[in-house]
Amino acid sequence: MPQAFVCDAIRTPFGRYGGALSSLRTDDLAALPLRALIARNPLLASAEVDDVLLGCANQAGEDNRNVARMALLLAGLPVSVPGSTINRLCGSSMDAAAIAARAIRSGEMEVVIAGGVESMSRAPFVMAKAEAAFTRTMKLEDTTMGWRLINPQMKALYGVDSMPETAETVAEEFSISRADQDAFALRSQQRVAAAQKAGVFAEEIVPIELLAKSASSTNGDAPQKVSQDEHPRPQATLESLAKLKGVVKPEGTVTAGNASGINDGACALLIASEAAAQKHGLTPKSRIVASAVAGVPPRIMGMGPAPAIRKVLALAGLTLEQMDVVELNEAFAAQALAVSRELRLPDDAPHVNPNGGAIALGHPLGASGARLLTTATYQLRRTGGRYALCTMCIGVGQGIAVILERV
Repeated sequence: MPQAFVCDAIRTPFGRYGGALSSLRTDDLAALPLRALIARNPLLASAEVDDVLLGCANQAGEDNRNVARMALLLAGLPVSVPGSTINRLCGSSMDAAAIAARAIRSGEMEVVIAGGVESMSRAPFVMAKAEAAFTRTMKLEDTTMGWRLINPQMKALYGVDSMPETAETVAEEFSISRADQDAFALRSQQRVAAAQKAGVFAEEIVPIELLAKSASSTNGDAPQKVSQDEHPRPQATLESLAKLKGVVKPEGTVTAGNASGINDGACALLIASEAAAQKHGLTPKSRIVASAVAGVPPRIMGMGPAPAIRKVLALAGLTLEQMDVVELNEAFAAQALAVSRELRLPDDAPHVNPNGGAIALGHPLGASGARLLTTATYQLRRTGGRYALCTMCIGVGQGIAVILERV
């Protein structure tokens, strides 16, 4: 059976909500890493790409109408290359990579670009169509994240807790203290700051040049180069984190400081079979060993990685102790700690998010899973480790996990 290899991986910097990347349409944002992958691999004719699979959680604005297909065309790929948009909410782009790997292992495809995009800054408001003539019950819904246009039966059966509410529930049910959450968040900020200083993310980020308004420019426009993630807050301290109020309730433990951000970004991986890699002059960096998804109650969606991890380890015939790198998406410090403790990992395990995570880097929903795979691939190559485990929780109660092997 053919194996699926990550031959290249690239992402944009992750922008803050309303930040430098907020001027970019979502489809234009998604096109950036696609264009970069093709440029970085000149021996691969773009017409040889069998499919482009991009994750996207929103799809209510400029990411509608199959953003994967629009992005690949905007990136200059030929019209013969198809594209599909995957939605498993936060796990969308990780799922896209897993689907690509399965297609390659089955022999149906040889070269696939998989990744994801999210512009949370540009997520629109939406309004449902009227259900009756002359109705006065029209309501705007914010599509940035979370529930909208709620099904009453879903609410009655499972509840429709917001993401911070699910984190607060996990904190309470799994006894994750505010102090431990803030300490975890600070470690994320510190590890990202150290990684940025050391240039760790440079090989995975494609710089973006934008036109930004400048008061000092004679024509009103000045080029602005964005080459680093905007969301990190290296000035954070335990004292400053402790001053933040709970976002669910004043006495709550989940705060803006120990939760991931609302962000913009895109990421893409070039995945190929061994034969295709040799044919097109590609260099395999990691092998996609196995992937798995699992479901949990929606009210504790943050625990989704735990069963997904157990499932993927069983599929791969490996143990958690064999994982040299673990990239656990930090949707919230509460759920990241609860999952780590469930797996009997130390809170400050050096191989878990060694370069920090989403609390510092940000979490553009549809792009984050691909970012984890990208970061893990480069980390394995830097450290000489063999296996990496990438995992994340997913809204409405799911988890996803992927194992990579360095080659």
